[in-house]
Amino acid sequence: MEINTLIERINELSRKQRSTGLEEWEKAEQEALRQEYLGFIRGQVNDTLSQIKGD
Repeated sequence: MEINTLIERINELSRKQRSTGLEEWEKAEQEALRQEYLGFIRGQVNDTLSQIKGD
């Protein structure tokens, strides 16, 4: 999933959680999306660090 689409969906679920609450399947989706986002960020950090070490 594209990162911008991922962030939009995470934010959409977050807004819904604050207003009306989430169903169990939405909570599971939210957690899965958050894990995917964190994996993306960790990958970027690792790439940056490997580039720094390579210099």
